Parts: sequence; structure tokens; C-alpha cells
Amino acid sequence: MKKTYNSLLQGESGALKRALYKSMGFDDEALSRPLIAVVNSHTTATPGHANLDELSRQVHMGIEAAGGTAMEFGTIAPCDGIAEGHEGMRYILPARDLIASSIECMVRAHRFDGMVLLGSCDKIVPGMLMAAARLDIPALLVNGGPMLPATYKGKHYDGNIVTESVGWKQRGEIDEAQFATIENLAEPCVGSCAMLGTANTMGCMAEALGLMLPGTATIPAVMARRLRAARQSGRRIVEMVKAGLTARCILTHDAVENAMMLLMAMGGSTNAIMHLQAIHREAGLGELPLPAFDEMSRHVPQVASVYPASPYDMADFDEAGGVPAILRELRPLLHTECLTGTGESWADLLAHMPESPRREVIRPLEEPFAEASGVAVLTGNLAPLGAVVKPAAVPAHLYHFEGAARVFQSEQEACEAILSGQIAAGTALVLRYEGPKGGPGMPEMYRPMKCLEGMGRAEDCCIVTDGRFSGSNRGLFVGHISPEAYEGGTLALVEDGDRIRIDIAAREVTLMVDEQTLSDRSARFTRPEKAVADGYLSTYRKNSLSAAQGAVVR
Repeated sequence: MKKTYNSLLQGESGALKRALYKSMGFDDEALSRPLIAVVNSHTTATPGHANLDELSRQVHMGIEAAGGTAMEFGTIAPCDGIAEGHEGMRYILPARDLIASSIECMVRAHRFDGMVLLGSCDKIVPGMLMAAARLDIPALLVNGGPMLPATYKGKHYDGNIVTESVGWKQRGEIDEAQFATIENLAEPCVGSCAMLGTANTMGCMAEALGLMLPGTATIPAVMARRLRAARQSGRRIVEMVKAGLTARCILTHDAVENAMMLLMAMGGSTNAIMHLQAIHREAGLGELPLPAFDEMSRHVPQVASVYPASPYDMADFDEAGGVPAILRELRPLLHTECLTGTGESWADLLAHMPESPRREVIRPLEEPFAEASGVAVLTGNLAPLGAVVKPAAVPAHLYHFEGAARVFQSEQEACEAILSGQIAAGTALVLRYEGPKGGPGMPEMYRPMKCLEGMGRAEDCCIVTDGRFSGSNRGLFVGHISPEAYEGGTLALVEDGDRIRIDIAAREVTLMVDEQTLSDRSARFTRPEKAVADGYLSTYRKNSLSAAQGAVVR
């Protein structure tokens, strides 16, 4: 018998395992090759993942051509857009850790030699990257790619136009027929959302980390280049296995810092902070504290501007050169010695990278959109352990904000107040008990954010919350407040009429209430209990860490 590559299938002890694989048509030749897991999160229930079966076929072809054997298994892929606005959103962030653990179970049970991870959307990509870091086998990620933008009245939009148009209709700017038209054109094809939300941010993070082939994160879902990237990834993973290039050879602390710099420079989703913290921990590198992001945000300028921070969508970003074009500008700041899945360093890969052909999207390091980064960490008495904000999407006049608090105990209550015109200019909307434990699940406050935009209040109001925001945010939205209200954080002590001050330049978020008053309120604090059904959310509440620690399950 020909000697097998996979140690699990060798000798007499491997006979039963070989027999089980042979029952599915694999022969001795196939079983002698490197066994590559194709981890496919394809589903016809999530548009960002609807094309992954087509990409999987290309990955299989690449693996086979390079002398490997592909074996496929699936994992879950819930959609943030479909989950928003109801209890389903509480499952989205916890799904990240569930995905990582499901991949761990399958890969360790079967002892695969390497894996290609197929995913696109918000928590699926970070969950897959966490699994790669935990398992430390050769791994590459292939994303499904962003969808093309919608066009309405000659202007490009992403799917958020639907939620914003609720406010337009409420204000009488559009009628029911126009509203229906918007709904039908908002999502023109499969793919992840057309803006730089969490899905596309995390695809870019995977590329900066070195676990995705360079230049592939931003390829639109419907392009032939996307198919070629999948096939190339299949070929490359076999080469990585033969070379012994495992995930932790690539996922170093310096590599994570490179991804952090990219996040800052392009003004990506604030959700990426907790995901990078989780990946860092899974790679055996320990805790990645929020102050590290704060320090970096002060010296990494914003050199790219993509919707919702600008009119330019993901297709424009791809035309502008995508991730490599930004990294080219960041070379003086980067750890260019870091390896990528190609086997080359970033120094090698960027040496001949031309400058971006679209300087309105990606600017030179010396002429940035802003001297400070597009993502920032705030601290203060309202968030002693930190909070996050996306300055890239905050209008300049809101960089310094002070307003009266209006406290809401639920997302629905806030939306009703906004849409009924009850929110005055200068209001600081406080949405609490939405953190990892309080939610539970740390849901996105997507609907209040978009309702504010639709009602024209995003220009003169803000939201502060211990929940999260979608990467689609455009306005002064401060999330991830830690400690969260559920654990007795200051956010739990805010009362209607209290003054809240936000100073992005100073990196501060302050509740303007004296210490004695806060102490008195704290003594009276009683934590409200939300009914949580038995199941995974209950487990997540018991075992999740704070947002400041990546909201991981431990």
C-alpha cells in the first residue's frame, strides 16, 4: 500500500478510518494525499453566503490540482440583517464563538492536515479566524465578496437605504409606492453588504493578518476574479501543508498590529476591535487590551474613506486597490516582515505595489483624510474600561458634543420615541442592558441608529450604549460601554436629564454628575432581570467576558 500523508490513516490502526472514507468513494490514492477540510458556511438564507457553494467547487478544483484531497463540512451563518430588530440579534455575536468551537470539534476529530474557510458575514469570518488561531494548522480564508451597490435616483446606496427610508416615509418625503421601489432595488445581487460594515471589514482584517490571499478581500461577489481567487486558495493551501506553514506562523502579535493599523487607516467597523481581541487570545498571545487600540489610533491616520464614511462603496474600494493599496501607504508604520499565506512577507508583496489609481478613495500617508484614525477608544467615568466610536463616520461638528440624556431600557422603546418625533435636538439617547451579559448577546442597536438618520436627527443627537453598532453607522454612536449596565457599570446609573459630554479629540465620554450622587444611585441600584430562554443565550450570559475583553466565551 502507498504510504499515506495523513498520519491518522497509516497502518493497521488507520484501516477502519480508511474504510469509512472509502465508503464515500475515496481511494488509496486520494487518502495518501494531504486531507484538506473545506469549511463551508454556505446557506441560501444569507445573501453573503449564497455564492459559497460555487466558490467551494473552485476551492476543490484547486486542492485536487495541487495534489491534495478535499473533504467538506458545514457550519452556521446567521445574517445580521435578518436578525436585526428582534430577539434573533441576541444570537449573532454568540454565534461567533459557537462557529469557532464547531470547526474545532470537526477538525480535531478528523485530524485534517489543513483547511480552507469559506465565509463572508459579520461573525462568521471572525469565528473562522478564531478557529484557525486555536487549531494552528495551515489555513486560508476565502470570502464570498461584497455585493454591488444599489442605485436610486442616480445615487449609490447599500441595503441600509431600506431602514432609512422608513424615516423618509414617516416624514412624508416618499410614499408607499416609492418605499416599495426602494425595497425591491436595495439589495441588487448576492454578496456581503456593499459598504464597509463588519462583514467587509473582517474580510480585510483576514487579508492584513495574512490568512487570505492578498488583493482578494474586496473582489465583488459576482466577478470572475472571485472564482479564480477561490481556486488559487485551494492550490495554495496544499503548498502550505507541505511547507508546514501553520496559522500561528502567520498570526503573530505583529500581524495583529498590522490588522489594527489597517482598521484605523480605513475607518472600518468598530466590531472589529473585539474580534481582533478574540483572535489574539485564540492565537495564544494573551489579552489585547483596549488601551492598545487607543494608543494606535493616535498615530495612525485615516488614509481611506469608504461608505458609510464617504460616497464610495466596496466596488470603488476594490477599484482603488483594496487592502494592498492601503498597506502600501502604511509601509513606514507596518511590521512588513510578517509572513502571509503566500509564504512571502508583506515587504516582498508591497515592494512592487503601484499607488492607488483612485486617490479620492485611498490617499497618500502624507495627505490623509484625517490625522487621527477612523476608529477610536473613549474612556471616562461613563466607560472606565472603555467604549468605541467611529470618527470616520462622525460629522465634524459632533466631535465635541454635550446633551441631555434620554434613557431607554429597550431598542423598541427607543425606536418608537424616535419615529414619533419625541427626540429633540441635542439629546443623548442611552440604550442600556444590551451588553454581552445584559442583552444577553450584545445585540446591535441598528434600528435606533437608522431611525435617527431617517428622521434627520443623526446630525444633532447621539446614542451611547453597552450594545454594539453595525459598521453601517453614520453619526455619533458610542458603543461597547464597559463595564456594562448589567454588571453595575455607570451606564446603569444615568437618569433622564443628566448631561453627557463626548469629546472625540480628547478620547473622553463623561457623565456630568458628581461622585456623591453617583455613589447614592449605586447604593440603590437593582439589576433588572430579562427573561432568557434555556439554551445557548443562557450559557453565553454565564460564560462571556466583557466587551472590553472581546466578549469571548470562557
